[in-house]
Amino acid sequence: MKRREASAPVERKTVEKNRRIHMKALCLKLSSLVPEGNLPKDSLTQQDHLEQAAGYIRCLKERIEGLKQKKGLLIDGHKNGCRPMVGLHVPLLEIRALESTLEVVLICVPARRSLFYLVIAVLEEEGADVTNASFSIVNEKIFYTIHAQVRCPRIGLETSRLTDRLRELVSHG
Repeated sequence: MKRREASAPVERKTVEKNRRIHMKALCLKLSSLVPEGNLPKDSLTQQDHLEQAAGYIRCLKERIEGLKQKKGLLIDGHKNGCRPMVGLHVPLLEIRALESTLEVVLICVPARRSLFYLVIAVLEEEGADVTNASFSIVNEKIFYTIHAQVRCPRIGLETSRLTDRLRELVSHG
């Protein structure tokens, strides 16, 4: 009977140690999921990590609620005969350049579908190779996403000229 009593505290210690190790691993995983703030992660205590994660979760919840409200307004407006995607003037062009890669987002109506091919032609004329292109159709609008890489990274790509040509093409094309 004394053996049982002696072994019980050891088991309890082991269980508690394993629980602490597990909790520490979960806290590390949680802190790795939260984007870095202004403070370096090394200087934060575990309590700081938890508070930062809680704040991030609150921020995400608020963002989700805002997006749900926006979605509801758009759906209600569409059901009532209002024009969907109010405030979205098409065609719309957005260009992001990062070192030797480009991302071009084009939003247009199906009647101007040929803009997609013209944008690709301009990209290739300016020295970019299209690596990926995709599209989706939402509420009578076509959303194109084009990824491209510069042919010769040492020479580069004159993004200002490319941007001007694409904007001219989209506005008058």
